[in-house]
Amino acid sequence: MKTLSVLAATLFALAIWQAIVTLTGLPKFILPGPALVAETWWQNRWLIAEHTWITAIEVLIGLACGTVLGVVTALQLANSRAARVLVQPMLVFTQALPVFALAPLLTLWLGYGLWSKVAMAVLIIYFPITSSFFDGLMRTPPGYLDLARTMQASPRSVLWHIRIPAALPSLASGMRLAAVYAPIGAVIGEWVGSSQGLGYLMLLANGRAKTDLMFAAMLTLGVFSILLHLVVRRATARMAGEAR
Repeated sequence: MKTLSVLAATLFALAIWQAIVTLTGLPKFILPGPALVAETWWQNRWLIAEHTWITAIEVLIGLACGTVLGVVTALQLANSRAARVLVQPMLVFTQALPVFALAPLLTLWLGYGLWSKVAMAVLIIYFPITSSFFDGLMRTPPGYLDLARTMQASPRSVLWHIRIPAALPSLASGMRLAAVYAPIGAVIGEWVGSSQGLGYLMLLANGRAKTDLMFAAMLTLGVFSILLHLVVRRATARMAGEAR
């Protein structure tokens, strides 16, 4: 039933797209139709696949690094009042900074290669993961903690056997958000400075007025993001289920 819903929504969106193209009569270099985009995608499938592979590597490494960094930070915040006083306001402040403003600096510091894009992906997912996992750690059911105190459990045992398992559903929620945001961070890094990746391909196609190729690359990025979200969602749902 869910597959049929997705298929119906896709067909509906394509119908609206084609209707706009037909009714407005816009030139192809401004708004190409879905058939032209599909034809362009097929003709350039190997080129798009090559750039998709580069973006996928950047996203996956960024997602893994951002998750580890977010988990470690959340644990430190949960275990240290000093860390909450000193670090938590800095985390909030980082979200007030426009990501586009930081991308040129990361490119300057880390170069035009892989790691500036990974850093952008980490930067954009770091706060959601840290915040969600930290909230889960701080909202451990009081009954569990009362039972641990009755059993005279050590703080380390409480953390590993009670607080972390209870916070896994919150971490799963943050990771699902991160799976959507990570491709955005990688593509922003590619826009600022790169010679590979879907973001670079979109800029290149736009500069040469190949709007159909730009749409093909953009839709490929969208499909990749959806698939990544589904994979992470299934993995985290299993993780959260085991925590219960």
